[in-house]
Amino acid sequence: EDAEALARNLNIIYRHLPIKMPHATFSMALQPFFAGLPEDATEENVQARLRGVAVMAFANKYRALALATGNKSEFAMGYSTLYGDMCGALSPIGDLYKTEVYELTRFMNQERELIPQRTITKPPSAELRPGQVDQDSLPPYDLLDAMLFQLVERELEPAEARAALLGRFPSLELALVEKIQRSLRINEYKRKQAAPILRVSTRAFGTGRLYPLTCLF
Repeated sequence: EDAEALARNLNIIYRHLPIKMPHATFSMALQPFFAGLPEDATEENVQARLRGVAVMAFANKYRALALATGNKSEFAMGYSTLYGDMCGALSPIGDLYKTEVYELTRFMNQERELIPQRTITKPPSAELRPGQVDQDSLPPYDLLDAMLFQLVERELEPAEARAALLGRFPSLELALVEKIQRSLRINEYKRKQAAPILRVSTRAFGTGRLYPLTCLF
């Protein structure tokens, strides 16, 4: 409903392609190899990659370019699926933190509602399982983005980042900042394979912030 409303507001052609059948078929093919193993992110990522296959098929057939929808917060944390929702020719909001994306939507809606209000107010979700919300896996975005700004834009170490944020988040623990920094570092391999990001800051992933894959410093 939200996607259809957005497409209508922006005068974009809308198509609905269910992936339930191909997902069931592929899951059955994998079942003999996964027998006895608990379900985890593997099955969820299959869904995301089927979405990517569908999007790329439309792009190929209609001689178009697919746009990747990830934002800077998701790229930083690796909260995205390689060859799934990360696929595309350009990442237009890849240099905007999630909270900045919300600010942009509010700006765009000043004169009339282009972005459906429900899209803005409902809890963020990858929508890969029933009831899933981003905060099951990530801190609240206002806190996460504040930590990422200190770690990425200001290039501070965790202790320095925590000290800079204690005024806003008095209960912030160093262990959480260190966890966020670790996620930031270990997901560099995903960012290296992401669609080119439309750069709007001095520390855009891929052009403004370069980090090695095979060594630490």
